[in-house]
Amino acid sequence: MTSGRPILQLFRSSSAAFSAISSEALPLEKIRNVGISAHIDSGKTTVTERLLYYSGRIEEMHEVKGKDQVGATMDFMDLERQRGITIQSAATYVNWKGTNVNIIDTPGHVDFTVEVERALRVLDSAILVLCGVGGVQSQTYTVSRQLARYNVPFAAFINKLDRSNANPFRVLDTMSYDVHENVESMIGDFITAMFRSKLSYNAALMHLPIGLEAKFVGIVDLIRQKAFYFEGSQG
Repeated sequence: MTSGRPILQLFRSSSAAFSAISSEALPLEKIRNVGISAHIDSGKTTVTERLLYYSGRIEEMHEVKGKDQVGATMDFMDLERQRGITIQSAATYVNWKGTNVNIIDTPGHVDFTVEVERALRVLDSAILVLCGVGGVQSQTYTVSRQLARYNVPFAAFINKLDRSNANPFRVLDTMSYDVHENVESMIGDFITAMFRSKLSYNAALMHLPIGLEAKFVGIVDLIRQKAFYFEGSQG
């Protein structure tokens, strides 16, 4: 690590992470506890790795399953790196614009749901990572119910838009309220049939993709009305 950069600290207990954040007491409005949850293989730990890198918390990005012989920062158990999945919740923190953001990377496998449950008890908010191809999957339902149980607000992050058959608009449809469509019956009358979405949220896109699959080159931020392209070392 170069001088001036903090050494990354990881904790297997979320309470330990929060008590070790800083020797200097911070006002509550300067502390945020954010969890990252997803169905297995949605790219949750990879997203966390990027958050740590772009916030300056780590110097280099590494890959899940230790493909680069190092492995993702938050997966430091040997078994996690071998299997490429998160088994235990891991907590760390970053400082962003004067606010300490505690990040808890939770498991996505159904066998480790209790780890997600434990983390949700202390969260201010969460990021629900969705695969741009698979969309809402079985563990997404479970996490959604857990978030509702503990009244945790969350933002959905649609990942893997560079994969074949990725479609964020289809993913949005599976998250949104039920839709109705008129269908002509066999006797010629029109009836209304309800097609249920997988989740019933009032969801809306805050970013639009610039291209998809192999042509995915950036995003348009609808709030700031600005385009961002994936180019250069920070792209």
